[in-house]
Amino acid sequence: MEYVGLDKQIRRNNFNSTLLLIAFPALLLGMLYALVYFTREDHGEDPNQLFINTAPLVLAGVGIWFLIAWAGHSTFIRLATGSKHLERTENKRVYNLLENLCISQGMTMPKLYIIEDDSLNAFASGIDQRSFSISLSRGIINKLDDEELEGVIAHELSHIKNRDVRVLIITIIFVGIFSFLAELAFRSLRFTGGGRKSKDSKGSGAIILIAIVVTAVAYFISLLLRFGISRRREYLADAGAADMTKKPYALANALRKVSNDPAIEAVESRDVAQLFFDNPKPSSHKSASWDNMFSTHPPVEKRIELLEQFV
Repeated sequence: MEYVGLDKQIRRNNFNSTLLLIAFPALLLGMLYALVYFTREDHGEDPNQLFINTAPLVLAGVGIWFLIAWAGHSTFIRLATGSKHLERTENKRVYNLLENLCISQGMTMPKLYIIEDDSLNAFASGIDQRSFSISLSRGIINKLDDEELEGVIAHELSHIKNRDVRVLIITIIFVGIFSFLAELAFRSLRFTGGGRKSKDSKGSGAIILIAIVVTAVAYFISLLLRFGISRRREYLADAGAADMTKKPYALANALRKVSNDPAIEAVESRDVAQLFFDNPKPSSHKSASWDNMFSTHPPVEKRIELLEQFV
């Protein structure tokens, strides 16, 4: 797999990601129709009419959720990672590396944040010029040399330049919605377990079981869509960083060091961890195909192998 024609890859990547993002609301409507069809009471209601009547309310609720998450995503991410604003006077070295890269690319300099953790990781976030930011752990600043740290910063700048961060935040919000619905359906099962047994309670239990299955399947599909977006864009950001710095070997070395200790202890959310430079899989069996399916990032070994093609 060779990176030839970066601009062409960006266009192709954005087109594919747009198709995937369209699939999220389509999946939501498909899940709603399945729920309406399988859980309607058997009194002759037309499932199509029920779907038409219900869909606007569901879309309105999801729209409100999405707007709140969209507007407050920066605050939510900072709270989840414990990141703090990094002043220029605190670390001129990092600011100089970022500023030089931004000047070379004609980009406005994003905000800089630091995570007080000795592990090595970084991430970019934001949806527009006012909210774009790069967060670096204390460990990655202290343990990488200038060329390696420049490569990591360039990788995160590539995410911003290609608008990857905006796409990933959209997918995180949508997956969060499906996760909430699946969790809600599962928790509802508890309320049918107590009390006297009756035909009504048995019927309610069956409806909830159907809801659990439908929402779980929708959540599973949404995860696969998210993983497809994330892995594809990590390769592109690596290529963008190599093109930006002209030092692919430095980014490859950074990947080797980061992969030894990437876990930021303060970050419990796997959704937020998706944004990181390296997001280690929960499983220790790195070669397992099932595990790789659910990894938001490509294997580090594969990323290094591709970077070495630039040398």
